[in-house]
Amino acid sequence: MSELKPRKTLFNPELKRRGIYILPNLFTTAALFAGFFAIVQAIQGDFERAAMAIFIAMVLDGLDGRVARLTHTQSAFGAEYDSLSDMVSFGVAPALVMYEWALHDMGRLGWIAAFIYCAGAALRLARFNTTLEVMDKRFFQGMPSPAAAALVSGLVWVMIASGISGGEVRWLACGLTIFAGVTMVSNIRYYSFKDINLRKSVPFFVIAAIALALALGAYSPEITLFGFFALYSLSGYVLAALGLFKRKSL
Repeated sequence: MSELKPRKTLFNPELKRRGIYILPNLFTTAALFAGFFAIVQAIQGDFERAAMAIFIAMVLDGLDGRVARLTHTQSAFGAEYDSLSDMVSFGVAPALVMYEWALHDMGRLGWIAAFIYCAGAALRLARFNTTLEVMDKRFFQGMPSPAAAALVSGLVWVMIASGISGGEVRWLACGLTIFAGVTMVSNIRYYSFKDINLRKSVPFFVIAAIALALALGAYSPEITLFGFFALYSLSGYVLAALGLFKRKSL
């Protein structure tokens, strides 16, 4: 007697498993949309909204990986999709926003500065993907692309809120754009915050500092965000200088 074929049912565990992968990829798609929206707004001349969209993309990008880990839906496809989305949101979009806002009147130097940033983001993402398994999880090698994007777009947001046009600060914008691009591909180490355990108790001053940060963010979100990422961008160089000083003192 021939083997009985299993009867098809409406419930398919494999389909259910694949369906879960939609959840983290929705966040990645939303981050990609925010980056694309920033590009569109920059072309239309609404640079403040473009800068805000990049920050929104950064928040969404931070959520997709956490959602994937919580739901056990990590996949090679999700990793590649996330990387491509990051290139648009944190590579192309900030470079274009900064170029359209301040660098386009600088001629060749302007688009070269924007390209240095864009190429730095691409190289940073490629290096991150190829060294993920061997790198120290506590630190990033080079400034992460979301932080670099926040630094560049944060300057745009702060200046617009202060009534300062891009042409008035084009040299500052050019220098900051090149700094962000070069720092992404440097060997400077940046703290990743991945070893923070939210379940552990913390001293009282930590809660007070968080409350103060929230109050400052509510009062002036653009200055608070730009200030935080400006300090973060310098923190890697401070750590490198301290490490060099310690090695020389031994």
